[in-house]
Amino acid sequence: MGQRLDVFVSGVSGLSRARVQRLIDDGHVLVDGRTQKARYRVDAGESIQLHLPPATPLELTPERVPLDILYEDDDLIVLNKPAGMVVHPGAGRRTGTLVHALLAHCERLPGIGGVERPGIVHRLDRDTSGVLVVAKTEVAHQSLSGQFKTRMVKKRYLALVHGDVRQEQGRIEAAIGRREHDRKRMGVRVRDGREARTVYRVIRRLPGMTLLALDLETGRTHQIRVHLAHIGHPVVGDQVYGGRRERRRATLDEPSVERQMLHAWRLGFSHPTSGAWVEFTAPIPRDFLSLSGPVSE
Repeated sequence: MGQRLDVFVSGVSGLSRARVQRLIDDGHVLVDGRTQKARYRVDAGESIQLHLPPATPLELTPERVPLDILYEDDDLIVLNKPAGMVVHPGAGRRTGTLVHALLAHCERLPGIGGVERPGIVHRLDRDTSGVLVVAKTEVAHQSLSGQFKTRMVKKRYLALVHGDVRQEQGRIEAAIGRREHDRKRMGVRVRDGREARTVYRVIRRLPGMTLLALDLETGRTHQIRVHLAHIGHPVVGDQVYGGRRERRRATLDEPSVERQMLHAWRLGFSHPTSGAWVEFTAPIPRDFLSLSGPVSE
């Protein structure tokens, strides 16, 4: 038997499996001219047609929020997201997100890639700063989503972590999944965890802390934070995964931090139209530099 229809279309189109399933349910995917279920098994020689419907009108109100734009063209926009900004609307946050700001900046954005998250192909946690790319067309969204899915995107982060990381460089391989008794938190000792790999390198050793550069080989939710906590060096300021380190920090005379010291430093990918490899670097925020000192390769 062949692949499931939703898996096959997702792999060919670069769209997420969840979005393909919605398209199938709405009759926008045909097999030899007929609708089928997402679980239908594709056979060799069958003709599969995918129709992307016009963008659904968005019910979010654009908001004029300043954006730190690193690069922009007709296909995409690359931003330096500040810590504290939520990427897209969700439970408990319906205004003031990056999406609201983008809707005011980009007239063609509504509906690209989905109604609730127009143009969004990846995300950063609210308290993580750094470089983020947004698609401005459906074609760009498919291309970028496919590159993230197939791990063709280069992602480098900076993190200030608790303690002295002994090895100058290392690799963390530990599957990540949601904790059964706390679905908002991720963990490495969970059922149905998905493979996750993070490579790190020490840049500088500081009193009680280490500055690391990290490359993500996969892109799981909270991956860096979970992996670093797993090896006993949680991110400074991480109230979710910092555990005893953060509780101890609160009792000591140490520099106060308002958020987790994690910064998406660099992002590289193939441009969705030209195919040229492009890389972008987000300036390191002042709160980070005040603890780490100047950073260079």
